[in-house]
Amino acid sequence: MTDVTGGMQELSGNFNTFLTLLTTQLQNQDPLSPMDSSQFTQQLVEFSQVEQQIDTNNNLQSLIALGQSNTLSSSASYLGKSITITTGNGALQNSSCTWRYALGADAANTTLTVTDSTGQVVYTGPGETSSGGHDFTWDGTDNSGNQLPDGVYKLSVAANASDGSSISSAIAFKGVVDEINLTGTEPLLMIGGMGVPLSQVSAIDD
Repeated sequence: MTDVTGGMQELSGNFNTFLTLLTTQLQNQDPLSPMDSSQFTQQLVEFSQVEQQIDTNNNLQSLIALGQSNTLSSSASYLGKSITITTGNGALQNSSCTWRYALGADAANTTLTVTDSTGQVVYTGPGETSSGGHDFTWDGTDNSGNQLPDGVYKLSVAANASDGSSISSAIAFKGVVDEINLTGTEPLLMIGGMGVPLSQVSAIDD
């Protein structure tokens, strides 16, 4: 709102100055050679157009503020609820993170890969090969046995049939929202240290 308020104050100041100059010029004009009023009329029209534009911007900012307020109210309703996301991301909390993945058909081999927030592979291991859903709980240790810090990690699943063809898979992570992060342009639902945009939520449980 600051820019709109400042713009209106500046316009008001310029308009008052314009009226003062106009009054002074009219008082001191030569009666035998009156001033052309069309120029003043045009300036008055321009001032009016600028004022209307500032009012329009003011109304738009009010609508944006209302939308942000509604988004905040909607976000707050997620607190304490369990949400599901299907991006592959998961929150490692207290050295534990559980994903659920599903295979579209029986596989000859399945490989599970976990990467950190920088995209570096920290864990690779075999997964289930039967079709359907499976749970994978990771204790936060890498392939060298080092305990990794809590944070955001991503699971990917690579499954192949006996003929080497790829088998489709899907990954889901479920966690409880314990905080709403409002520091950015879009509210984030926090599950531990992982922020989830509202647009990524695919399911909500009480």
